[in-house]
Amino acid sequence: MRIRRAVIDAVVGHARREDPMECCGLLIGAGDDVLESRPARNLRQSRTAYLVDPEDHFAAIRAARAAGLAVVGGYHSHPRSIPVPSVTDIAEATDPEFLYVIVSLAATEPEIAAYRIRSGVAFPFPISHFP
Repeated sequence: MRIRRAVIDAVVGHARREDPMECCGLLIGAGDDVLESRPARNLRQSRTAYLVDPEDHFAAIRAARAAGLAVVGGYHSHPRSIPVPSVTDIAEATDPEFLYVIVSLAATEPEIAAYRIRSGVAFPFPISHFP
């Protein structure tokens, strides 16, 4: 999966703005390319959990479809922990084809990792950046 550099920058910026709370949002793309991110409200307003506002999720779906694209994944932040899915992240994952991206602010430099979560198991998923 390739993620546009501007998307990475936007996701990291969103995580920093919401710190110390977790942020969340959707990833829009086509095929193996993530072309944009759409911030969403975290209904849990928590430092350790997130819940994408359904209104924001549906708005992202409509915007993606209007552009001939699709919601291909989601992102959230771990403000104080490494970018590995938590037990809650894994338990609440519902789409085995969804790309789950986590941005960690625990270290000096943000760290990003991606996963596919299937049958209660998180599988690291390689990502690369493109302009």
